[in-house]
Amino acid sequence: MKEGRDGIWNDKNSKSSLAGSLPLILDVDDFKGDFSFDALFGNLVNNHLPSFQEEEADSVEGHGSISGSDAFANGHVRAASDATKFAQGLSSPLFPEVDSLLSLFRDSCRELIDLRTQIDGRLSNLKKEVSTQDSKHRKTLNELEKGVDGLFDSFARLDSRISSVGQTAAKIGDHLQSADAQRETASQTIELIKYLMEFNGSPGDLMELSPLFSDDSRVAEAATIAQKLRSFAEEDIGRQGISVPTVLGNAAASRGLEVAVANLQDYCNELENRLLARFDAASQRRELSTMAECAKILSQFNRGTSAMQHYVATRPMFIDVEVMNADTRLVLGDQGSQASPSNVSRGLSSLYKEITDTVRKEAATIMAVFPSPNDVMSILVQRVLEQRVTALLDKLLLKPSLVNLPPVEEGGLLLYLRMLAVAYEKTQELARDLGTVGCGDLDVEGLTESLFSSHKDEYPEHEQASLGQLYQLKMEELRAESHQLSQSSGSIGRARGASMPSSHQQISVTVVTEFVRWNEEAISRCALFSSQPATLATNVKLVFTCLLDQVGQYITEGLERARDSLTEAAALRERFLLGTSVSRRVAAAAASAAEAAAAAGESSFRSFMVAVQRCGSSVAIVQQYFANSISRLLLPVDGAHAASCEEMATAMSSAESAAYKGLQQCIETVMAEVERLLSAEQKTTDYRSPDDGIAPDHRPTTACTRVVAYLSRVLEAAFTALEGLNKQAFLTELGNRLHKGLLNHWQKFTFNPSGGLRLKRDITEYGEFVRSFNAPSIDEKFELLGIMANVFIVAPESLSTLFEGTPSIRKDAQRFIQLREDYKSARLASKLNSLWTSYS
Repeated sequence: MKEGRDGIWNDKNSKSSLAGSLPLILDVDDFKGDFSFDALFGNLVNNHLPSFQEEEADSVEGHGSISGSDAFANGHVRAASDATKFAQGLSSPLFPEVDSLLSLFRDSCRELIDLRTQIDGRLSNLKKEVSTQDSKHRKTLNELEKGVDGLFDSFARLDSRISSVGQTAAKIGDHLQSADAQRETASQTIELIKYLMEFNGSPGDLMELSPLFSDDSRVAEAATIAQKLRSFAEEDIGRQGISVPTVLGNAAASRGLEVAVANLQDYCNELENRLLARFDAASQRRELSTMAECAKILSQFNRGTSAMQHYVATRPMFIDVEVMNADTRLVLGDQGSQASPSNVSRGLSSLYKEITDTVRKEAATIMAVFPSPNDVMSILVQRVLEQRVTALLDKLLLKPSLVNLPPVEEGGLLLYLRMLAVAYEKTQELARDLGTVGCGDLDVEGLTESLFSSHKDEYPEHEQASLGQLYQLKMEELRAESHQLSQSSGSIGRARGASMPSSHQQISVTVVTEFVRWNEEAISRCALFSSQPATLATNVKLVFTCLLDQVGQYITEGLERARDSLTEAAALRERFLLGTSVSRRVAAAAASAAEAAAAAGESSFRSFMVAVQRCGSSVAIVQQYFANSISRLLLPVDGAHAASCEEMATAMSSAESAAYKGLQQCIETVMAEVERLLSAEQKTTDYRSPDDGIAPDHRPTTACTRVVAYLSRVLEAAFTALEGLNKQAFLTELGNRLHKGLLNHWQKFTFNPSGGLRLKRDITEYGEFVRSFNAPSIDEKFELLGIMANVFIVAPESLSTLFEGTPSIRKDAQRFIQLREDYKSARLASKLNSLWTSYS
């Protein structure tokens, strides 16, 4: 701490009573910087506590356990707290410096108060000074703002002036530029007029032209000037032609310009030919730079069209006849051999790849030579498709006539359609590849479509005719097979001496599957040739209708042939029906022939059931094909799906009618054989056995056993072939006919009680068999037959009790009662009359 300062010493001398003898204790500098109260306190008491400080230091050295936190931050020992501790442990006064310290502390407090007052004064003076300076500063800022505003106004005026001067300079520059352009135009016009006067000489006289027009090194400049002169002259002639000349000078000028136009045209033609010749020579040497230079100059003549067309026309693929012949050999093979679609497909793939590679190489040259390569590529690709591809397609696709179809031996219409599909698909791929290489603005897909337009116009008719041709061929094959089978079976039948119905070609699911396969192939071609969904739906409907007609006709004819067998079998049965007054030998021969006719009927029955089963399988195949492949293609056209479903039902209706009639004939065939067996096997003694004491026979009669065995055997085919409602309807009708036939058959016999028991056993046998029909109405009828059979078993007086629970069978029961052996002897007629009267 400082011992004294002069300025502060004078202030303290007037305010403190100790100022005359004591130095200044505190100073303002003691509170500056990093202030520490501990350091300030240590500096105050160090001079008054030297012995304490020494002892404290010794104590610190001897006791290492004293914490370092007891030391002041600036290295001095806290004297006040330690002095108090020593004073408490000593008997003599431990802190004699207390008085001096108290005096020191009081003086320090007074000095602190004086320092605070001094600092407050200084702060007040500084605040006043800051306020004064702030006012001055604000005033200065206001003055500066006014000056800045003035500067901004000056800058704005200066900027406006500069802008005005700039605009004026720009206008002057524009005028100068315009004047220079006009001067240049005038100079060029003068020069053009001079050149035009040269061309305005005698017609066809090009010998007196300027060297410019004959100098090969200035061909580009000459071409440009010639085109300008030509445009000017033609435009002037056009104006003169529109307005009628009224001045003789105009007419003369017009005539003069016509001469110039003619001479310019001749010169341009000659120049263009010269450039084309140079272009060809450079092309032969593969000098691309020279070719590019010529192409650039030629672009001034008709936008370079002649140069582009000339370049494309001189390509080897278009002028070399051997290239065309090689294309034909690659695709069609050697002359005299018939190409197959697979070979044509491979050949087209190879040829089109070669064409694409050639076009790609030409594209590289075109890009390097021509200023408008897209236009050249458009011409090149168009020439490829219209010349090279079209020439090949004309040889490959010979459009057949729908009146005189090509013979099947040469592939028929199907070969043409397959070739058309292969060529169309491969050519479409070529078009896509050429589009990738580059074809400018050419609609390559549209051009490709136009190549096949004549074929696609009549495609649906050709597809329908092809399917019809395939169907006719298949039918001829099947008829030939049937004829061979008929001859073979006829020879065997004559050898055996049997009269068999003629054999027929059975319906084949394989054949129907082949029909569907043809149709699938045709549908795939429809999808290939029809780009629009509506067109595709229309063509698909036409092609699918062909399938419906083919399948409907085929299965209907097959069912009709099967019906013919049933009819022939029926004719055989009718032939051997004999009366009762014949000899035994004739009857035996007739019975043998009837057996043969029955066998023929059973064979025809089985054959028809097989036909029905295959017919159902064929229809299911068509329906599945329609659901999987056809229906989704018909959706884009409203009503097409419903119309096809209706056509499908209509096409199958004739087959359904033939099947229904055939099933009726099957029932007639079965019932005829049942009646024959009953007539041949049923004996009068079966139901009226004599009372000879022998136990009654509880077995079914022989006739019943034969009939049930026959029905079980023959109906096995019906159970396999029919299903669903068709099976239920057939078996129900057969059960009704069997029930009616048995009733009529039993009306021919007389029954005694033991015969009634035998009859009931037969009815039980029949009932058990018809239970396999799963027809509740038939089961009920045979159960009632069993009840009615009781009229032959019970005593006459018990007859009235039989019908109390079943009044519905009274009429049939009355007929049965009349067959009782004791009907007359027991006078049952009168008893029954009174019984029926009481019931009614």
